[in-house]
Amino acid sequence: MRSKSISHYLKHIADFWLTASVHFDAFRLEPRAYLTATKWWIKRKRVRARGQFAPLLSRSPQAYRLWVLRQEREGRGPSQPDARHPIIALIDMSGFADPGALAATRQSLTAEGLTLLFIGSLETPTLATAIARIDWSTDPWLFPTCPGDRIASGAAAVYRSVMANGQTRLIYADDDRLVGRRRTAPYFKPDWNSELFRHNDYLTGACIVHATRADLEAVADKANWAAGLVATIVELGQGFPVHLREMLHHRRHRPMPSLPARPITIASDLPPLSVIVPTRNRVDLLCTCLDGVAAAHYPQVEVIVMDNDSDDPETLAYLAALDPARHRVLRHSGAFNYSAINNRAAEEARGRLLCLLNNDIEMTDPHWLAILATQALRPEVGAVGARLLYPDGRIQHAGVVIGVGNAAGHAHRFLHPDEEGYFYRHSLPQFTMAVTAACLAQSARSCDFGHVEEQRLNMAIYQARSCPPIS
Repeated sequence: MRSKSISHYLKHIADFWLTASVHFDAFRLEPRAYLTATKWWIKRKRVRARGQFAPLLSRSPQAYRLWVLRQEREGRGPSQPDARHPIIALIDMSGFADPGALAATRQSLTAEGLTLLFIGSLETPTLATAIARIDWSTDPWLFPTCPGDRIASGAAAVYRSVMANGQTRLIYADDDRLVGRRRTAPYFKPDWNSELFRHNDYLTGACIVHATRADLEAVADKANWAAGLVATIVELGQGFPVHLREMLHHRRHRPMPSLPARPITIASDLPPLSVIVPTRNRVDLLCTCLDGVAAAHYPQVEVIVMDNDSDDPETLAYLAALDPARHRVLRHSGAFNYSAINNRAAEEARGRLLCLLNNDIEMTDPHWLAILATQALRPEVGAVGARLLYPDGRIQHAGVVIGVGNAAGHAHRFLHPDEEGYFYRHSLPQFTMAVTAACLAQSARSCDFGHVEEQRLNMAIYQARSCPPIS
């Protein structure tokens, strides 16, 4: 009992010093921003303060260590044996020669009650041998993993709580990296994101699969059979993969996505498309924007310019000189209302697809519009947006996430495109909660652009290979 009390006391001491270190690092790196966040906290503007503290505190190298300490303080005990829901670990031994790391993996998995098969060992030299040794009558789940990787205490019980409902054949969890004995680089993963998985396998090594003997035999001859097995289960589509929002895996190595992302195959039968551009004066911006639309490689485009009370003579002359065969200029008087302007233009549009476009967008790739349209034609896509860059090349938009400060915010903002960021998510096509209407394409059917610029969409996708920077 005394030993437990001392351990509890020491953890509180460590928590205090780590918390102090994280705040000191944040103040040292950005003193003015830290003091501003502190001011809002003192004034009881807690949502605003948290929103400003979060990016500052996260920059400390001690931040994740503090998080781990607090999680372990509330941690789970080892899983209890459960013969009704067996989990078999398939440990790929190919090219591995570190007995110490292998022993750590064995100890971690055995403590959770998993059955272990070492693929490439003397007892199980091939995957085919492992297939023959598995008792398929027990309806097992399989966990492909590598020597050196470990699972958290209680992980098997967490997995089994979902296995029992029978709604999916793949369950995955969050993971971090092991550098020596230290845990680092946490990957707090999204819920199932099929588009992201097409470009980055974030499942293999941190998931269990309900595979049949035939599924495993189909990948037995593949060099990377673990990734092949996961992809097979995903493609079968029997229920969405389930995400456990738990840090259950600690890995020695984690595969990173290969960049640039696989290019999109542009649809061969692109339908007519209407581009809607609201504007007021600023002919310099509008001219650059419309030149980019005219240069786009797209078969049938109409451009609807919504003029909101321009009174600059140069702008009015430019609008009057636009080719009426390609452009329509509609007048929208009164206070600027983004939703009303776009809804009115949508009623006038002739295209099957709509592209909402701010007048300050400059395009750098002639295929940008065809890429957006190709993605917008997919039935599972609500709308598609582009990655947008500031004039200095940093990211302005690469998808919108809901919940930032109890509202919404642009993810990956101010990153340079060649930075790693958060696992290169800013450079990969993926589903996201919303996209900005500054450059957005969607079907023209039943459009209503609501009352705010950032329209929330259940399944929106941004296409990072189309990168028009804001002018």
